[in-house]
Amino acid sequence: MFIGIIGATGNIGRTVVTEALSRGHQVTAFTRDLTRATTTHPRLTWAELDVFDSAAVAAQLPGLDVLVSGYQPGSAARDFADTVAKSIADPGTHVTVAHSLLQALHTHPRTRLIVIGGAGSLEFEPGRVLADHDDRLHPLLESIGLPKEYAAAVRGARDGLDVLRTSDRLWTYLSPAEQIGPGQRTGRYRLGTDQPVVDADGRSRISYDDAAVALLDEIEIPRFIQRRFTIGY
Repeated sequence: MFIGIIGATGNIGRTVVTEALSRGHQVTAFTRDLTRATTTHPRLTWAELDVFDSAAVAAQLPGLDVLVSGYQPGSAARDFADTVAKSIADPGTHVTVAHSLLQALHTHPRTRLIVIGGAGSLEFEPGRVLADHDDRLHPLLESIGLPKEYAAAVRGARDGLDVLRTSDRLWTYLSPAEQIGPGQRTGRYRLGTDQPVVDADGRSRISYDDAAVALLDEIEIPRFIQRRFTIGY
C-alpha cells in the first residue's frame, strides 16, 4: 500500500514509518522541517508539508491509499516543552487541522484518513468523557508530567474528533492509551472503542511501538471506518 504520514519525525510518527516499512509498504513521510528527515530507505520518500494548507495536502493525495496524521503543535520529538506550551496557547489547532484534512479529502474521497489523537475524549463511565471533568483530568495530567493547564489542549483534541464525526469521509481516529511512551515492541495489544483499555493494575498504557503496530493493523485490515478506537495492554 501507499501510505502518507504527517508528523513523521514525531515520537509516534517515527515508529509508524518504521512499522510501515517493515511490512513492505511504500511510505511518503511529511514533515514541517526537512532537515529532520534523516531516515533513508528504498521505499521511503520525504516531503515538506504545511498541514494547515488544505490545497497543499490535497496535492499530495494522488496515489495514496491512506493518509495518517500524527500532527502535534510544536516539535514534540525535539522539544516536548515547546509542544506543551503551544498546545495550551492554541487548543483550537486540532479543529483547524481536522477541517484542513477533510477539505483536502473532498478531492480524493477514496483516500482513508487516520488521525492519531488523544485519550482525553474517552469515557471513564458510559456517557462521561474525561475531557469534561477536571476533577479526573487534572490528576491524570499530573501523573504523566503535564500541567493542569494542558486540559485546554485535551479538550481541543476532543473537539477535533467531533469535527471528524460530522464528516462522511473515510476517517478513523486512534485514541492511544492514557499513558504512552517509549517501550518494547511486543506486537500485542487489546482493542477498545470509547473507554480506556486497562491492564491488570488498572493502568491504561501502551508503547509508541505497539501503538504503531495497532495502527498498521487497522490500515491493513480496516475495522473502524468512521469510528474511533483505542488500545492498551
